[in-house]
Amino acid sequence: MSVLTPSVTRMTHVVLFHHVAGLTPGVTALADRWRAAGHEVTTPDLFEGRTFGSVEEGFAFVQSIGGFDEVRSRALAAVTDLPEAVVYAGISMGVVAAQHVAAQRPGAVAGVFLESFVAPEHVGEWPAGAPVQIHGMERDEFFGLEDLEPAREFAASRDDVEVFTYPGDAHLFVDSSLPAHDPEAAALVDERVLAFLASL
Repeated sequence: MSVLTPSVTRMTHVVLFHHVAGLTPGVTALADRWRAAGHEVTTPDLFEGRTFGSVEEGFAFVQSIGGFDEVRSRALAAVTDLPEAVVYAGISMGVVAAQHVAAQRPGAVAGVFLESFVAPEHVGEWPAGAPVQIHGMERDEFFGLEDLEPAREFAASRDDVEVFTYPGDAHLFVDSSLPAHDPEAAALVDERVLAFLASL
């Protein structure tokens, strides 16, 4: 008699923090694509339903609520009831939240940083044993000109960090609901991130 073993889908729990324009339809669509691949994805709304059409508007709102200290505080509060063993992901401002929470809370499995990176001395040490992927455009005024060098230095200091760059200068290019969206580059990001998540 043969025994059939059911196939098991390897599922990872990802916490995806949104960018400075808020929890837009594009962020939700990104999370849905990761869910379709078999992962559980939580998308905390740090702006309580507010979204913005530009980085400038979103940044003005962040300043009005107390700056990035308040963003970090809201991010920590948002994960209180979640399991400790999660992947922390973020887009732009959301990377600040992801890195901060992982430094403050035990159990981080991995990190996925899209369009941003913060040197650990500013947000806390990234946990040992938690691999990281970092993605951004080479000439993005925020990532390419400010974050890319620290990201490469971070990768050079560890053997479990990969930095991927994409041609162009768009910021928030992974968000399909914003004008900066680059479908080709975003598709490649998805492909690489999903392969990374499947390897955990």
